Amino acid sequence: MATKNPLQLKYEESRRRLLMDRSVPGRMGVSLPPNDVPEQPMPGSDILRNEMDFPEVTEGEIVRYFSQLSQFNFSIDHNFYPLGSCTMKYNPKVNDEVAGLRGFTDIHPLQPESTVQGALKLMWELQEYLAEITGMPGVSLAPMAGADGELAGMLMARAYHLERGDTQRTKVLIPDSAHGTNPATATMSGFEVVTLPSDARGDTDLDALRNSVGDDLAGLMITLPSTLGLFDSNIDQVVKIVRDAGGIVYGDGANLNALLGRVRMGDLGFDVMHSNLHKTFTQPHGGGGPGSGPVLVGPRLLPYLPTPWVTRRADGEDETFSFTTPEKSIGRMAAFHGNFGALVRAYAYISTLGKEGIAAISDDAVLNANYVMSQLKDDYDLPYDRVCMHEVVLSARTLKRQHGVSALDVAKRLIDYGIHPPTMYFPLIVEEALMVEPTETESKETLDYFIEVMKTIAREARDEPSLLHDAPHDTPNSRLDEARAARQPDLRWRRQT
Repeated sequence: MATKNPLQLKYEESRRRLLMDRSVPGRMGVSLPPNDVPEQPMPGSDILRNEMDFPEVTEGEIVRYFSQLSQFNFSIDHNFYPLGSCTMKYNPKVNDEVAGLRGFTDIHPLQPESTVQGALKLMWELQEYLAEITGMPGVSLAPMAGADGELAGMLMARAYHLERGDTQRTKVLIPDSAHGTNPATATMSGFEVVTLPSDARGDTDLDALRNSVGDDLAGLMITLPSTLGLFDSNIDQVVKIVRDAGGIVYGDGANLNALLGRVRMGDLGFDVMHSNLHKTFTQPHGGGGPGSGPVLVGPRLLPYLPTPWVTRRADGEDETFSFTTPEKSIGRMAAFHGNFGALVRAYAYISTLGKEGIAAISDDAVLNANYVMSQLKDDYDLPYDRVCMHEVVLSARTLKRQHGVSALDVAKRLIDYGIHPPTMYFPLIVEEALMVEPTETESKETLDYFIEVMKTIAREARDEPSLLHDAPHDTPNSRLDEARAARQPDLRWRRQT
């Protein structure tokens, strides 16, 4: 790495300085006009915090500080985000423009239904879109995120069994290649989790499945495609075995980006699934949300859908939309009806693409992932050498064993090349895993750049491993102790002495 001169170092240090470090007594960001209303008494001294030390800076300093701070972050609008299982695709700006229309932003959940018929119609049509895409006739848009949709699905499964008097059905089977939220969801729903191993091809082990079903089986939660980036070639048999044993088949739809227009969960015999609208159907997807995780069901669970559910009543050319509570609903998943802005964006995205465009999503996503796999399998280990779906799981196992370079080192080095790290160390059944999802929105030029960078990093690991151990080199902060940062975060500013 090139040595930086003192002026460069001084500039970088100035960009790192916190707002309080820039404070100079007496400086102000704005001058307020004379008070033109009667002064009001201050609150009692018992609730005033006179000891708080606010920065004193000019407006220009504030703007420059936050603008520079925003540039320190990666974002899908600035960088390639090959974050496996999260589908960080580009979000068309027209979706944001539609969601920002005053007819959508200036309404309230408690308004009379007669005054928000346009919004209700949009939600009903989105339900119909999702039902057609997945083959599931019942759709509730209420869940606020994927994990919330999972919880709704498993609570419906529990209600189904309890109403039938099957109180002994307490066991839920979950393959070891499933998303990590699945075991947590099953446990929160009151079930006992039993893990199913994968076979040598990465599919569900059918012998282990057959040995696990019985009168105590409540259901199966399976991620399709799995976190290995593979479509389970045993899925027909898996569904049949579980349903023949009286269990509910739950599909984690977070990887729906690989199936659009090609495979429908309902046609495979699934009873329930969720769809992450913020992944598959675009939604700004950083900082923890907002998300949207509609839950979709087949006939067996239709009466148990969470409320509210948008229904349509037609009288000739007139139609009326309203919120309805299904007959045996498990109740509300949130205060109102879900994240409406995310629903509008998903509706805009699906409407813009149409049937052919929806199918092209999965075509391009799968093509991109297999292209990346074909170009990198000689430089990184490939745990399952078969056609992948929308993502490919590579491994840095050989790099670590031969050169001491871990998956974490590879991921940190990617930052120096302007690429966000992929998902690391997941799925857990792959040693030194690097899960790469290119999505359908990336160009071949971007993918070729990523491939070139990954090959370069593999060479650096062999020739100069210390370069990777110390990465990233060109960021405001060097590598942190991430375990300590997660367990002992220091979130308070302290004046330097």
